[in-house]
Amino acid sequence: MNTVWKGAISFGLVHIPVKMHSATEDHDIHFRTLHKSCSTPISMTRTCPRCDVKVDSADTVKGYEYESSKFVLFSEEEIEAIKPESARVIQILSFADLPQIDPIYFDKPRTSYLVLFILKRGEYCRVSKKENKNRN
Repeated sequence: MNTVWKGAISFGLVHIPVKMHSATEDHDIHFRTLHKSCSTPISMTRTCPRCDVKVDSADTVKGYEYESSKFVLFSEEEIEAIKPESARVIQILSFADLPQIDPIYFDKPRTSYLVLFILKRGEYCRVSKKENKNRN
């Protein structure tokens, strides 16, 4: 079972590290694209149309196209740095009774569950001591 997200649940002063897993499996039929003449699956390779070469994933960067063919480039570190804190924390503001939740939210592609992220032995103690030290 793959982890689809790691973060924390936060309510008040309580902060609990969690991992999110998909609660459903995909049993839909998926088709592969095949070469018509020999029935071999076609590989989707990254190629640069300007240089006409195959491009390895290590040689790619993220960019935002602000005007036709003009890009602002971002490193993975820059993208991670600008992510809002909410991208890693689920803040619980209130609780709801089950009948108050629209069944559309239980749709298969969106269904997930959270698992407590187990810290290494003694890690909580170190974090707790560090937080107390910072408060003083």
